[in-house]
Formats: sequence, structure tokens, C-alpha cells
Amino acid sequence: MEMNMNAGSDRPILVTGAAGDIGAIGRNVTAMLIEKGNKVRALVRREDDRAAALRKLGADVVFGDLTDLASMHRAIEGSDRVYFGMSVSPSYLEATVNTSAVARHHGVEAFVNMSQMTVTQMSIAETTDSPQHKLHWLSEQALAWSGLPVVTVRPTVFLESFFLRLAAAGVRERNELALPLGSARTSPISAVDVARVVAAVLDEPKPHIGNIYNLTGAESADLDHYARAFSEALGRQIRYVDVPLSAWTNKLRELGVPLHLISHLAVMAKLHQEGRYDRMTGEVLRITGNEPTTVIDFVKQHAAEFTPNN
Repeated sequence: MEMNMNAGSDRPILVTGAAGDIGAIGRNVTAMLIEKGNKVRALVRREDDRAAALRKLGADVVFGDLTDLASMHRAIEGSDRVYFGMSVSPSYLEATVNTSAVARHHGVEAFVNMSQMTVTQMSIAETTDSPQHKLHWLSEQALAWSGLPVVTVRPTVFLESFFLRLAAAGVRERNELALPLGSARTSPISAVDVARVVAAVLDEPKPHIGNIYNLTGAESADLDHYARAFSEALGRQIRYVDVPLSAWTNKLRELGVPLHLISHLAVMAKLHQEGRYDRMTGEVLRITGNEPTTVIDFVKQHAAEFTPNN
């Protein structure tokens, strides 16, 4: 078996967002890289249970803020590969430029950037109404100008967001997959599959430098199809309810979701309704050697969150 020359290097791989929430891409990337024999430096914002769990995995946990210059010098110095991932935030562009500037200063050999697949449909003359999409597009421009050895990963919508975090209560309490996505098709992907792609690239980055990977799930189908997948996985009837977008966003406001995130999710919903998430690629299989997780398998893995308590 050919040996990976990167594995076991004395220079750690920096994983930002290692304590992240939705899908926990950073945490999964950390675990996968350590399993492959790499040293990992995991950047988190604070000491908490998530930081302790990363340390237990074997990561060197460091604390800092992606927008803080001194933080990023401490995090990047001595690392030769960087994974940059950040949740939806008005500070996204600032964090990208700050991190990439420091990475360039320290001469990293690979910079893996987590973007979004909708950027594929954007250009100097074409945008969306989502402030976050604009920040992702601008960040990609800045990275292209930076001269860094960049690999860009652009996943489509995560199963963990729309199909778990934003839908679990309706499935659990009313047997409804209640989302404002219309009747168009979509190809949601598991964040774990995205993490597998990132880990594979960081483990042996040289063949991937300069590439853009657009990632989708196992199939593209409408929400009625996915409601049937929920039904099969949970053993009870789940029906899709196409809820009005205004009522859905009002509910998010009541729950205290930040306005920047609500704006982004609302645009994603509108783009779904227009059929712009009906897209398929084979990149997950090509890069990792494994098929993407199906919706049925994903629901089975998270069945407890979709099941009534009584």
C-alpha cells in the first residue's frame, strides 16, 4: 500500500470552526484527519465541552477569533495546511481576508475554503439577494487574488440545516415535513460527507490545488419524495407541507434567529422554489470513494430527533 507522505507530519493541520454547530464539519474533519495519522490544531472560540471533546480526540486546541490578527498568527504559525470554515455571519468576508492574509504570510501549502454551491451561479454581473451569498462570492474573489494554494469546496444545502434543524419539530410533533421549498427538486448533502471530502483533500492536498468541488447529495428530488423517505425511515406517515415563506421567517424571528441568517435562509428557500437547487455532481464519490448519504439513511441516523417523546 502506498504511504501518504503527509501523514504523521510534525507540522499540524489547522482546522478552524472546530467546535462548529450545524453539521459539525470542523469537528468531523478533525477526527478524520487524526484517524488518518495527521496532527491537528483545532481553533475554537472558548473553553467548553466541545473543546474538551476535541482535546480527547487528540487535537491541539487553540483559542481565537477568525477576525483577530493576533489570534490567527498564533493559530497558523507552524501549520502547513489550513481548513477555513465559518458559520453564516456578517463578518464572513473580514474573517476570510484576515485568515488568508496570515496564511499567506506564513507560507501555507494548502488553504481549503468552505464556500456554497450557489456561488457557482454568481458572477461579476449576477448575484442573489442573500448578503451571505455575496460575502461568499467576494471571499472567493479575494482568495483568487491572494496567490494562496486554494481548494474551494462548494456544498449544496445541508441535510443538517433544512432537513434536521429546521424541520425536526414539525416531523416530531405533527408528522409534517414543513418547509417553504415549493415543488422543485433539491439534492441535500450530509455535512459528514462534506467533511470526508475536506479531510481527503487536506490529507493529500497537492492534486487538488486550484480546484473547485461542487458537492451534492445522493439524488435530486422534490419534497414529496423526501417525505416518503422520512416515512420509510421512521415507519410512520410523514407528509410534505409547503409552508408560506413569510410565516416561516416570522417563526424564525420569534425564535430569536439572527436577521442576517434569516435573510440568507429566506433567499435559499426562494431559490429552491425557482428550481436552482436541482443540481447533481459525482464529486463526493470521486474524491472519497464513497457514495453520499441518502436521505433515508440520514433520517435513520437521527431518528430520535424526529420521534415524539411520549
